[in-house]
Amino acid sequence: MKKSYLLFLIFLAFFLHTYIDAQVVNTGMLDTTQINVKGKLTTAAYIDAYFGYNSSQPSNNENPYFVSMHRHNEMTINLAYIDVKYVTERYRARFVPGFGTYINANYVGEAGTLRNVVEGYVGVKLSKKKELWLDIGVLGSPYTNESAISKDHFMYTRSFAPEFVPYYVSGGKLSYKISEKVSAYLYLINGWQVIQDNNGQKSIGTQIEYRPTGSVLINWNTYFGDERSDTNPNFRTRYFSDIYFIFSPQKSKFKGTACAYIGQQDILQTDGTILAKQWWTANIIGQYKVNPKWSVSARLEYFSDPNRAVSVPIVEKTKGLNIYSGSIGVMLQPMDNIFLRFESRSFLSEGDAYKNTEGNPDNQSHWGIANVTIAF
Repeated sequence: MKKSYLLFLIFLAFFLHTYIDAQVVNTGMLDTTQINVKGKLTTAAYIDAYFGYNSSQPSNNENPYFVSMHRHNEMTINLAYIDVKYVTERYRARFVPGFGTYINANYVGEAGTLRNVVEGYVGVKLSKKKELWLDIGVLGSPYTNESAISKDHFMYTRSFAPEFVPYYVSGGKLSYKISEKVSAYLYLINGWQVIQDNNGQKSIGTQIEYRPTGSVLINWNTYFGDERSDTNPNFRTRYFSDIYFIFSPQKSKFKGTACAYIGQQDILQTDGTILAKQWWTANIIGQYKVNPKWSVSARLEYFSDPNRAVSVPIVEKTKGLNIYSGSIGVMLQPMDNIFLRFESRSFLSEGDAYKNTEGNPDNQSHWGIANVTIAF
């Protein structure tokens, strides 16, 4: 783990000296979709379709450990949504109903129509002179440098990192722009990726966003909350912290991002003692633009959950997950709002975290995936 964090810090320091005027987009946040402005009301739509093939040929046609792009041997929709916003100087609102295999897999624990809410909130500006906002509702999660919106990312598929933290949260968010370079956010939420409160407790999240230059963004998040529920009655406090950076100058052919986090889940034992289970991950992703329409990307990552703090291995005898992964992808962007992507992805685990085509334990798995995305 120390080596991974050291590599992350070296990669971060390498780019901090670079200055380019363009403002980098925080791809960890959902609200990055381009919109058609019609007065104070804006609308947008998004469709992300894919075909994926897993060499292990899972019997249930589901790629294990992922909710994004997780279907095997199917031509289907990962995520499609309509985005409606209303914005004035003092008030704002957003509603994003979504559909697709990502919704089916990730919102299975939500009740009724809440399963189709990607985002839905109302906000009010609390100060006439300062950028101080309060938003309440279903909000995009600030955790890790990746959201569910594939068009905003260098690779089409998601890393392990966002798959084991919230993609969304529900509650209130206080936003304050401290300076041109620093913004701070405070979250009071129902829990760890839940819309409907499942234990009567509230959790706290924090976010600091720092932009030392126009092309560099550094983001630090934390989470603290009681995770006991009917499903996990022995769970107690969960602690989490992540840090990520994004290097994305407009005029450069190279862009990059990296993320590292660590979490801890406290579990009440039968003898009354607390067992602390930790999980962590680190990744690095780069993209090289060959010409205005073509680019290539690569990702290296490692995910570790040795004691099943947040994951459940598909091989019952496997104690926990320790998985290396590498990906390479090609993207064609014939128009600003159309993306065609092809990606190859391989996984290698310490121990048997996968199953082969016969259903027997295996330590590796391989994906191939093709995608077309349109945003309008």
